[in-house]
Amino acid sequence: MGFKMGIVGLPNVGKSTLFNALTRTAAAQAANFPFCTIEPNVGEVAVPDDRLDKLAAIAGSKAIIPTRMTFVDIAGLVRGASKGEGLGNQFLANIRECDSIAHVLRCFEDGDITHVEGRIDPVADAETIETELMLADLESIERRRTNLARKIKGNDKDAADQDRLLAVAQAALEAGRPARSVSVAADDARAWRLLQLLTSKPVLFVCNVEESAAATGNSQTERVAKMAQEQGAGIVVISAKIEEEISQLDGEEAEMFLDEMGLEEAGLDRLIRAGYELLGLQTYFTVGPKEARAWTITKGTLAPGAAGVIHGDFEKGFIRSETIAYADYIAHKGESGAKEAGKFRVEGKTYEVKDGDVLHFLFNA
Repeated sequence: MGFKMGIVGLPNVGKSTLFNALTRTAAAQAANFPFCTIEPNVGEVAVPDDRLDKLAAIAGSKAIIPTRMTFVDIAGLVRGASKGEGLGNQFLANIRECDSIAHVLRCFEDGDITHVEGRIDPVADAETIETELMLADLESIERRRTNLARKIKGNDKDAADQDRLLAVAQAALEAGRPARSVSVAADDARAWRLLQLLTSKPVLFVCNVEESAAATGNSQTERVAKMAQEQGAGIVVISAKIEEEISQLDGEEAEMFLDEMGLEEAGLDRLIRAGYELLGLQTYFTVGPKEARAWTITKGTLAPGAAGVIHGDFEKGFIRSETIAYADYIAHKGESGAKEAGKFRVEGKTYEVKDGDVLHFLFNA
């Protein structure tokens, strides 16, 4: 189950520096974690989770396989992208394929690096990109509604439902609000996602600051934090320069460097974790002597759906799941201890998997 976060931003904000540091860090982890660069601008990185190591230690697992997120370094946007300016069409198509957007904002001063708009204003930068995405969505909606009109006259119910949702999105956009500001009924949630509107995707603002502000932020990040709160978006403060340096150090050197900078963990770990949370994702584990593995699911997933992440046949033939909560597995030192303590449960098709559950599925082949 892959989840993609697109990294976007105006030119010269540090977007590619951040992505390159991220992929180098992931490559350095390759001895322990699976990593691949699918294309020059696409990389998969491990989601940091120390619970997996603890489970593997108890079970004596030979391999540790974390869950992953995919990051896509999307071509820099310029004003007019919605009309095809610069690499506009490619930019918009790449965003459409992502599940969420990490919007890198320049929150640092540097006379040697020119800003495409001639000023340092991260809030205005965010508005520039948001405006281009909204304009692109409006153009797409108008075109799609025109194409649906004939089907609606023929009493096509699906077309009418799609047009109804497009009309709601259009009203929001014309009022100056992104599609993600619309509250959609549960029955419409799937159809809404299938519209693939650019501004319906959740946004994480990534504030790229100077090295001295990496731990505390600065006045510009405070402005972005206020904007993020108003929009219900996430925010992470990162120094791309620091991340670039960390990516070239080994584990012990990186920890020492972070201590010197007053940072508890690498910004990239925070970025990955924030992206995971932004998308409403959680993790369950499968643990055994061969491997300890983390699996990504959306919150609220029922046991058969969680089984289907491993293999479609597991979901189709689902019988039950043998379940131990993470805390119980750790406290009682594994499956046998959890069973003796009465913490081993058998759950059926209606069980909602919890974050950290250790599961074993039984199914009909």
